Amino acid sequence: MNQMSPVSVSVNGRSYAWPRVPAIAICLDGCEPAYLDEAIKAGLMPALVKIKEKGTVRFAHSVIPSFTNPNNLSIATGRPPAVHGICGNYLYDPATGEEVMMNDPKFLRAPTVFQGFYDAGARVAVVTAKDKLRALLGKGLKFDDGRALCFSAEKSDTTTKKEHGIDNASKHFGLAVPEVYSAELSEFVFAAGVQLLKEFRPDVMYLTTTDYVQHKYAPGVSQANAFYEMFDKYLAQLDELGAAIVVTADHGMKPKHHADGSPNVVYVQDLLDEWLGKEAARVILPITDPYVVHHGALGSFATAYLPKGADREAVMEKLRKVEGITLVLGREEGCARFELPEDRMGDIILISGENKTIGTSEHRHNLAALNEPLRSHGGLTEQTVPFIVNRLMKDLPNEPALRNFDAFHYAVMAAAQVG
Repeated sequence: MNQMSPVSVSVNGRSYAWPRVPAIAICLDGCEPAYLDEAIKAGLMPALVKIKEKGTVRFAHSVIPSFTNPNNLSIATGRPPAVHGICGNYLYDPATGEEVMMNDPKFLRAPTVFQGFYDAGARVAVVTAKDKLRALLGKGLKFDDGRALCFSAEKSDTTTKKEHGIDNASKHFGLAVPEVYSAELSEFVFAAGVQLLKEFRPDVMYLTTTDYVQHKYAPGVSQANAFYEMFDKYLAQLDELGAAIVVTADHGMKPKHHADGSPNVVYVQDLLDEWLGKEAARVILPITDPYVVHHGALGSFATAYLPKGADREAVMEKLRKVEGITLVLGREEGCARFELPEDRMGDIILISGENKTIGTSEHRHNLAALNEPLRSHGGLTEQTVPFIVNRLMKDLPNEPALRNFDAFHYAVMAAAQVG
């Protein structure tokens, strides 16, 4: 810490210590804890084993819905969706009748930790796999003074200094632009992170991946093990370069299929059409985004908007009797329980069980690209995620008190403790 550095930074009512060495949070998208267990058991993650032995190992709870955007923005802001507003990948505006992607920075209601540190004079780097998160994570950063970088692997060949802090990141790092549906998209994030740590030396860095592999392959399967073996090699380099690191995830991942491999789905729009009239109600699936090939927009969380005058309690009681639906709450109770913004949720919140997903209408889901049995997330059964620090941290809580969005709080705390 130099003479001009503050002792701490306050963001969204939380205090963050000023790091003496680079502080890194890594979000392993879809990292069900069993993935790490199986890869370690196979002898493929020696760096993580070493880190677990010298550091601090916990589990944390993700936010609900256990989807990518809500959790990444919770990690980025240190707060739940009730504060930052991003409660899904997708939302419905009843006033206009439009369903819109929630990836525009205008939907973000709170500053990020990155902006807080940048405004205090820190060097900040953010690398994401898919471009859908990049604008949200980079909100509030300025790229005209060489202290901030924010780019995606997906669009790394089109980056500019003005918008991302770096011209053609793909060329700069000597890394080819990966296919979006690939393990290589995440590997780009790690490889760029290692190079950034060496040449840019950020005070705070966020590396966040894609769950393409986790949607396709179960823990212990060779392709999944290969992914974590790859990650371990980059983790070893980041650790050796002296950074304080927190490894966590945005959500877990569970099998959501029948014994024959076919998707296990309850189509709630079809049920509501039968009970209330065709398209009188509107079911919204917040997992929906432009990248649905690996999950068919099927997850374990949904919200439903009912027509004016509908008997909400009666509809909820019917839904509670549907096999595989494990929780049905009214908007007010659901938003209070899961810390969600009421104005961006429907009249009813629904969550399905460990092996069941929620769909709209059967004809609306294109499942032709699902080459493997469906694996997905969104519910309570995907809420437990790893939380591993490569430093010994006293008094670090465990789940459910520990949340994945505490990642930067503990990463900078660990980085500040280094002499």
